Amino acid sequence: MAKDQSFDVVSQVDLQEVDNAVQQSVKEISQRYDLKDTGSTIAFDRSAGTVSLSAPSDFVLGQVKDILASKLVRRSIDLKAVSWGKPESGSGGTERVVGTIVNGIDAEIARRINKEVRDEKFKVKVQIEGDKVRVFSSSRDELQSVIGFLKEHDYGIPLQFINYR
Repeated sequence: MAKDQSFDVVSQVDLQEVDNAVQQSVKEISQRYDLKDTGSTIAFDRSAGTVSLSAPSDFVLGQVKDILASKLVRRSIDLKAVSWGKPESGSGGTERVVGTIVNGIDAEIARRINKEVRDEKFKVKVQIEGDKVRVFSSSRDELQSVIGFLKEHDYGIPLQFINYR
């Protein structure tokens, strides 16, 4: 009798790396000649998992967002891990935008992953467990096929495959 193999599909972001990217971005903004005295700010709230950007104009806000994006990519954080809200006008003509760090797979995406894996007729069992999806099979080759299948599809969030046993 073959023992079932399994792996977990998760969406996790290392918040320390996000914090480091924010600190590097703040330092670059304070040193760049074109952004030095604009009053642009970046704030990271670790407990809420949000990044707040503030700038005097929409154009400068775009530059600040690009700087943060480049620092996140350099620290191996997928840009899909940040879902940006709509820019808001603040007091004094400033622009603000808040980005939420995606941690965990929400129920809707987990059901979509479950349905697509089952529709593909893999010989696996898929189980949703909170904010992760566990995939079981007696064959490691089937599990590798599922990982390849999931990597080809875009779910709007970064996916990692852990606990491969």
